[in-house]
Amino acid sequence: MILKSIWRFWTNPWHHLWHQRIFYGAIAAITAVLVFGIHSFVLSQQPVQVSILMQALERAQWEPIVERFEAENPDIDLEIVEGPNATNLVEDLYTSAFLLGDSIYDLVYMDIVWTPKFAAAGWLEPLDDRVSDEDLSAFLEGDIEGGRYNGELYRMPFRSDAGMLYYRKDLLEENGFDPPETTQELIEISQTLQEQGDVEWGYVWQGRQYEGLAAVFVEVLEGHGGFWVNPETEEVGLDEPEAIAAVEFLTGTIDKGISPTGVTTYQEEEARRFFQNGRTVFMRNWPYVWPLANEDDSAVQGKIAIKPMVHEAGFSAGACQGGWGLALVKDSPHKEEAWRVIEFMTSESVQKQFILDTAYVPSRRSLFNDPEIVAKYSHYPDLLEVQEQSVLRPPIAQYAQASDILQRNLSSALTGRLSPQEAMEQAADETRRLLGRV
Repeated sequence: MILKSIWRFWTNPWHHLWHQRIFYGAIAAITAVLVFGIHSFVLSQQPVQVSILMQALERAQWEPIVERFEAENPDIDLEIVEGPNATNLVEDLYTSAFLLGDSIYDLVYMDIVWTPKFAAAGWLEPLDDRVSDEDLSAFLEGDIEGGRYNGELYRMPFRSDAGMLYYRKDLLEENGFDPPETTQELIEISQTLQEQGDVEWGYVWQGRQYEGLAAVFVEVLEGHGGFWVNPETEEVGLDEPEAIAAVEFLTGTIDKGISPTGVTTYQEEEARRFFQNGRTVFMRNWPYVWPLANEDDSAVQGKIAIKPMVHEAGFSAGACQGGWGLALVKDSPHKEEAWRVIEFMTSESVQKQFILDTAYVPSRRSLFNDPEIVAKYSHYPDLLEVQEQSVLRPPIAQYAQASDILQRNLSSALTGRLSPQEAMEQAADETRRLLGRV
């Protein structure tokens, strides 16, 4: 009886159609699960994309080390977004992305002076738990300190930079002069060589109203025993006697005819051309000048040397700390992969490759005396001495505004619109208002 009922059920055409639907539905469901599973598996095998923005020039310079990274880390696709070559425009692009939310970037390739602003805004992930004190000790102290804000580390250094004094060693040796240590010695040597007709000018530097002027002033200020802003107390020192004396040294180089009046319009390249063409004995500039000044068509090829900036007697030299490093974006969905990029790029072997390829300045202390690097760039041991005299620009969140205040008032003093004292008193008042200290 039961068997007959089953037979009728299966042989009934309507029942048979119903079972066909169940059967094909099950097949469809199984197929969907399999397809979804395969798709998920394929996606899980795709490299994770880690994105970063940088200037177009340096993006091209990074290509060899990016290829090396991806070869050693096939699970990560390092995507470098090409930005403009102007540093301030790259900063603006990062800022806009973070303000809009859901940034496409996992890492920030950042100028040292961006650290306080980006960290204070909450855009960066602290790195202290990811790196040991022993690891950090291999880097230049100025580079590490430039990556901190309120005691926390936010930026790992990749390449360094510092301002220094270039000089004509041939002219000094021929006239029996030692390289100058003090501002007064620089003035005396300049005047002597100018009077003899050996050079047209004594000293060129960056006097235009822009960030380079702030960098120049930081060095002269340190050399006079002064300070700009104390980041711990927010005390402002621009109207102190030491700061006024620092401005008087700069204006004095123009007034005495050691520096051309046009120096107030010079950036790095204008100063470099003066020096490289043999028209001046001293120049303040950055390390990038060295290979250019030693090219075959340079009037001073093989005739130059470098040293830390001059200072007032009784004080020490200062070298404005520059450089670029890598920071981890706080909202990145790929923090672990992004950190692997930082570890790789800041490693000794990768930095060495990058320095040999580009002639930039390493942030790892050991590389300044690496035999292979010194064989190619003989001045690097001297460059280490400069780097160890580094001075930071004030690590405050409002640094960009504070720098603008300083630049404007320095420019007023350099062009004679205000006296050094008037300019610095005005700069100090504006800075205190900016910091809410009034």
